[in-house]
Amino acid sequence: MGIQFCKKCFYAETHPLGIVFDENGICSGCKIHNEKFTLDWDSRYIKLKNIIRKYKSKKNYYDCIVPVSGGRDSFYIVHHVKKLGLNPLLVNYNNYFSSDVSYKNLSNLRTIFDCDILIKNINPIKIKKITKYTLTQYGNIYWPVIAGYTVFPVQVAKQYKIPLIIWGCNQGLEQVGMYSHKDEVEMSKRYRKNHDLFGVDAHDLITNQNFLQEKDVCEFFYPTDDEINNIGIRGIYLGNYIKWDIKKQSELMIKKYKYKTHSFARTIDCYDYVDCQNYMNLHDLLKLYKHGYSKITDHLTREIRYGRIDRRTGLKIIKKLELKKPEGVNLFCDWIGIDKDSLDVVLDKHRNLKFWKQVDVDRWIFNGWSKQIQITEKNKKINKINFISNSIIKSDKLYHTIAKGWPL
Repeated sequence: MGIQFCKKCFYAETHPLGIVFDENGICSGCKIHNEKFTLDWDSRYIKLKNIIRKYKSKKNYYDCIVPVSGGRDSFYIVHHVKKLGLNPLLVNYNNYFSSDVSYKNLSNLRTIFDCDILIKNINPIKIKKITKYTLTQYGNIYWPVIAGYTVFPVQVAKQYKIPLIIWGCNQGLEQVGMYSHKDEVEMSKRYRKNHDLFGVDAHDLITNQNFLQEKDVCEFFYPTDDEINNIGIRGIYLGNYIKWDIKKQSELMIKKYKYKTHSFARTIDCYDYVDCQNYMNLHDLLKLYKHGYSKITDHLTREIRYGRIDRRTGLKIIKKLELKKPEGVNLFCDWIGIDKDSLDVVLDKHRNLKFWKQVDVDRWIFNGWSKQIQITEKNKKINKINFISNSIIKSDKLYHTIAKGWPL
């Protein structure tokens, strides 16, 4: 028996975040997405205003914390936060894979919106040790990035006693309909571990079988429940109160604030994760190896749900791009201290044999989602979907870290 696919989008029952189908074969992600066209967003925005009203500082200090990355939805979140009359403290976790585009966006962001920003730089030696372990053990080079990005804002909230953290959208809601917008789910320690970190917390990295110690991972420890409750820290998602459409939002930010974007080899989306040289490249390849699909499938599923592309056209694009070689692999090897052949051996260990068949020492046949999905409907008459690329990454010889960037 084959894998069950949604009859509207590209998602399958094996989606790592979990997904369910109704009696008509429509996935939970598509059903929850329909709320974007049925909810009263004006009333939900009023509700957002009522929530944030009590967090406005009476001493002209910071009203809230906003995590920013120099990519994704950073500009749009700060745009709305300022529109709501809040004075945010921006926080940025240095992921060590940053491009020059990332720092141009961060510099532009804090200047345009007149905001202070805190940047977290963890010892790169620790980061490399952790990345080596999570790559080998879990097939994940991005664990310290996600762990840092999701914990640093909470640590700052605890330190500065700023109870409100404002995030963009909830990935579980947007992709697989894990929640309804009406649930108004908030960021939590449990959600972070179970879904953002796929069940692996910082404490789980300390075992007798590896070289990591508590001092290596302590920067990723989440504040305790008592510490959170004493301050009343909460993390709300703007996507529960504002109709979220990342493509339209990004293009508004390009027009209004000159948000910098660039193209990728493995997807048509020029807006998502432009701050990182690895997310759409090596990280995305590992996703394909482990789960049988890559980010282009996420992007085109989103575009199908908005009616901007049809499934047959989208599937052609997926098949064209998902097996393209990632860029910047040699740079990653130099940074982490491994040769390309050794990296390939590690990567191959994480191929899911449900989607890959080895036919020779270094030759594999792919049978992932795009090979198994059956599409019977005809092409719809939809204009070609376009994304705006307005800059390029100048060099792939280093990752940009502090200021204009030093190789670390």
